[in-house]
Amino acid sequence: MAEATFCWRILMVGHVEQWMDWQATELNNAWRFSFMALVRKSPAHTDQHMLAASVANWNRHMRMLDAQLEKTGAFVAGYGFTLAGVVLGLFTIRWYMTPMERPDLPAVHAYLERLSQRPAFLLHGRNGNP
Repeated sequence: MAEATFCWRILMVGHVEQWMDWQATELNNAWRFSFMALVRKSPAHTDQHMLAASVANWNRHMRMLDAQLEKTGAFVAGYGFTLAGVVLGLFTIRWYMTPMERPDLPAVHAYLERLSQRPAFLLHGRNGNP
């Protein structure tokens, strides 16, 4: 019994780290240009072709997140709320708040609503805005 619990915990930690690594390497690179152009209004980020590519790439990555959330039915690692939920929840807020075209992703929307049931996420992630 103890061995099975140990193996399950290693598997869980691996999934959490997988999604946190994906956020840090893949998702961050996808949104950076469009966020700097559309939110920060950076003069160094005005190329419209690069902006369009960044928005498309960001939306592509959010579709990946939507597919994972659809698969698990709850949280990204599939085991309930984890640290991966914190980092991906914050980037989901950023995606919704950036003024751009975005697809309707029902699993991502439901995920954000689940996270927003947590008082700390509502206060610090959504700045108290439901």
